[in-house]
Amino acid sequence: MKLDRATDGRRILRLAGGLPMRTGNLWAGAGLLAAALLLAALSAGLGRTDTGLLDLLAGVAEGGEQAYALWTVRLPRILMGFMAGWSVALAGAMLQSIARNPLADPGLFGLSQGSMTMIMLLLVLLPGAPKPLVALAAVAGALAVALALIALVGGSRAGGPAILLMGIAIETVLSSVGSVLLLHTPPETSIALADWMAGSLFQASWTGIAAFAPLMPLSLLGIALAGRALAVYDLGHETAMALGEPVGRSRPLILLFAVGLSASAVTAVGPLTFLGVLAPHLAGFLSPAVARARLLLSGLMGGILVVAADALTRGLAGDLPLPIGLALTLIGVPLFILALRLQALRRRRAPS
Repeated sequence: MKLDRATDGRRILRLAGGLPMRTGNLWAGAGLLAAALLLAALSAGLGRTDTGLLDLLAGVAEGGEQAYALWTVRLPRILMGFMAGWSVALAGAMLQSIARNPLADPGLFGLSQGSMTMIMLLLVLLPGAPKPLVALAAVAGALAVALALIALVGGSRAGGPAILLMGIAIETVLSSVGSVLLLHTPPETSIALADWMAGSLFQASWTGIAAFAPLMPLSLLGIALAGRALAVYDLGHETAMALGEPVGRSRPLILLFAVGLSASAVTAVGPLTFLGVLAPHLAGFLSPAVARARLLLSGLMGGILVVAADALTRGLAGDLPLPIGLALTLIGVPLFILALRLQALRRRRAPS
C-alpha cells in the first residue's frame, strides 16, 4: 500500500494488489461515516421522551419509559432507516450505470412498483398474510419486472436507453393496476396501504432488522463483484463490449441484484421516492467517484438522508404525522438543487 498519482494527477492510494483508490474518495467516505454516526446520536435524542445515547451508556436499558423509547422505538428506526436508504441508493447507482442515465432508479425501472403491486394484491386476497410471505411477494414482484425487462429488451445488443424506456412503460402499467387495487380494498386496508406507500418507519423493530441485516454484508460483496463491470458500463455500452465485458451476462445479474436491494427496502419501509436518483448525485458532488467507490459513497449518502428525514419527522414535525417519503423530499430536493447549482457555477469558472 503506497501513495501514488493517477494519470489525471490526482492522489491515489494503491493497494498491494494494484487496485487504486482516490484519497479524496477515502476522505469523503470517512466523513460520511462520521456524519452518519453523529446524526444517529442526535436522532436518538429526538422525541417526546427525554433520553438519548448518553442514557444508554448509563444503563437505561434496565427498564422504564426511557428504555422503551430508546430500545423499542428510536434505535430500530435509525438502523432500519439507514439500511433501507443504503439499499435504495445502492440500487439506484447500479441502475444508472447499466442504463447510462442519471435519472434511473428502482422506481423508474418499475422495480418498486412491481413490489408494491404484488404486496397489494397479496393483501387484497389474503389480508392477514404473515410478514415473511409479504417479503416474498415483494421480491417476486420486483423479480417479475426484472425478468420482463430482460425478456423485452433482449441481450447484449440492446443499449441502456432501451431498458430504461421499457422500465417506464412497465411502471406506468403497474401504477394503473395498483390504483385499481387500492380502490377495491376495504377502507381500513386501503388507509394502511396509503400510509405504507408514502414511506414509513413506524413498524421498524429488532425482528425486522434481524431479517434485513444479512443483506448488508451481501451488498458489500455485490459492490466488490460488480464494481469493475459498472466502471466499464460508465464508458458506454459499445466500449464495455469492446473491453471484453460480457454484457449479456453481467447486466442481468446486476439488475437482479438491484431487485433484491429494492424489494427489501420496499418491504421494510415502503417506496422511498427519488432517493435512488438523489443519493448518487449528492455523493458525486461531494467526491466524484467511479465503480466501487461510487457505490459505497452513494449507499452512505442514502442512509444518511433517510436517518435525517426520520429525525425531521420526530423532531420538527412534533404531533404532525409526516410520512418519511415527504420528509425525505423536504430535505433532499433543496440539497439536490443546491448541488446542481454549485456544479454549474464550478463548470462556468473552470478554465476552458
